[in-house]
Amino acid sequence: MIKDLTVGRPSTTILRFALPVIGGNLFQLFYTLADTVIVGRTMGADALAAVGATGVIIYFILCFVQGFTGGFGICLGQRFGAKDAAGMRRSVAAASLLSLFFTLAVTPAACLLSHPILRCLNMPERIYGMAYDYMFVVLLGTGATVFYNVISNMMRALGDSKTLLYLLIFSSLLNIALDIIFIVPLGMGTAGAAWATVLSQLISALFCTVFAVKNFEVMRLTTADWHSARSAFKSHLAVGLPMGLQFSVMCIGLIAMQAAVNGLGPEAIAGFTAATKVDQLSVLVNTAFGIAISGYVAQNYGARFFRRIRAGVRACLMQLAAANILMGALMIVCRERVVPLFVENPGKAVIGYSNDYLLVVVPFYLILGVLVILRAALQSMDDAKTPFAACAIELVMRVTAAFWFASLFGYRGICFATPLAWIGAASLLVPVYLRTIRKFCPAGRGFVSRLRLLRVARRAAR
Repeated sequence: MIKDLTVGRPSTTILRFALPVIGGNLFQLFYTLADTVIVGRTMGADALAAVGATGVIIYFILCFVQGFTGGFGICLGQRFGAKDAAGMRRSVAAASLLSLFFTLAVTPAACLLSHPILRCLNMPERIYGMAYDYMFVVLLGTGATVFYNVISNMMRALGDSKTLLYLLIFSSLLNIALDIIFIVPLGMGTAGAAWATVLSQLISALFCTVFAVKNFEVMRLTTADWHSARSAFKSHLAVGLPMGLQFSVMCIGLIAMQAAVNGLGPEAIAGFTAATKVDQLSVLVNTAFGIAISGYVAQNYGARFFRRIRAGVRACLMQLAAANILMGALMIVCRERVVPLFVENPGKAVIGYSNDYLLVVVPFYLILGVLVILRAALQSMDDAKTPFAACAIELVMRVTAAFWFASLFGYRGICFATPLAWIGAASLLVPVYLRTIRKFCPAGRGFVSRLRLLRVARRAAR
């Protein structure tokens, strides 16, 4: 089941690795949308707004977890590329223990801070109770989220993305079934939707673990591996913490946007929620390619195959650009049908808020693709500072636009916070990546050199 990403044609290798990740992410989006549809259609627009308004806080925790555990996956992938079997087992043990420590530290604090967080978000009183019920349960299940992400990042680091696709399909269907059971016959409300998400993640993580231990020899740890894990803590934290902070800093900007939208009332919240749920289609596809290039670069960086890194990044950018163009066109054409997916007989105001968001954000998907790929590539080449700085730029741009633009242009000003953040971050990542790849692979200057020689030859001919 282990796949070596240091061999084969780069474009084909990346695409074959990315497609199952895309499929898994689409099923993940499918059950997230199903979760939202079931809540909206069975409990109304207020319940939809309650779930959507708390989503940014939940996403904040999830972003840190994904970055934190994704850093552990990079460490494992680099050791795989270097063919260091003992280092791989030590990496698995270190990642498992650090994830456990994180869960025990964060879960109680997050649950205790639920009410203060909701007050900071300007949560309308009309939906406050439903929002609290949903958010508290999801935060209580932080351990399930950490468990699933750490085991899935380990499997991807070892080149296995197909198994995760099958497990995500199972998890998606289970989540939908539990949604229906908990919300409709049991009448558990928004808390039922949250419990469905937590339990489906936990069960999927358990199946992942059983499969990984059975099929990957490096996952069968001995007592010596657990004892030696301490020596790998520093290197794993050096990658995992900056990535976790980077992802969470980015989410602070999203929280600022959500707070600004919340101040406009339930109709704006519902329209914004519906649009961002559909917008997740692009985010998840871009993330899937980011995961693929991260594993690819990590293994090849460990093997010191720098030319393969350059070729793979170039191929990945082209593939993702084509995907973003297709998705963007589909969303613009079908934008009027977005809100009716979630709410029966929606008002014109809700549809208008949703359309405004999509018309502003979708044209900038190509910038998002460049941002995701170059950030993942730099992280996998042990550059944590530049991606973190790029996320700091995103934060400043989002917060500034969310409040300053909102005061000038209203809701549309809030929407412009997202593309401005992408442009700001990409403007740093592009030159740093080009400088980095030229340092590791001097042949990267060959194209520029050929252009200069061609110019000299033309001048001589004249």
